[in-house]
Amino acid sequence: MIKRLLQWAKLLKREAVTLWFCYRDPRTPLVARLLAIGVVAYAFSPIDLIPDFIPVLGLLDDAILLPIGIWLTLKFIPAPVLAECRDKAGQWLAARHGKPRNVLGAVMVIALWIAAAWLTWVLCRRWFFS
Repeated sequence: MIKRLLQWAKLLKREAVTLWFCYRDPRTPLVARLLAIGVVAYAFSPIDLIPDFIPVLGLLDDAILLPIGIWLTLKFIPAPVLAECRDKAGQWLAARHGKPRNVLGAVMVIALWIAAAWLTWVLCRRWFFS
């Protein structure tokens, strides 16, 4: 069972790198490109939306949200583009480049946390201090 989980994790990593190549390809449709940018930004962000130290929820975002995002995005990418980008991703990973770094992902997650904190502050002021 652990072997299957490791293979699944390796497949997810390859598909995330594939999406990285897909969103940079001009033949990728706009919807797929926007979805791919979001998924890649989240996948390669050094900061999680839900930190992993939070029991259960911290791991669910990586185990559920990321695979769903990858699956959905792959549905919008034309087969020839996908095949070519999968080859590029395989070569990238075989050359041991690791995963691409994505500062945009970290900025997006930090912006979401700031927005959530601001919204909480506004709502608490309205409900408790008005």
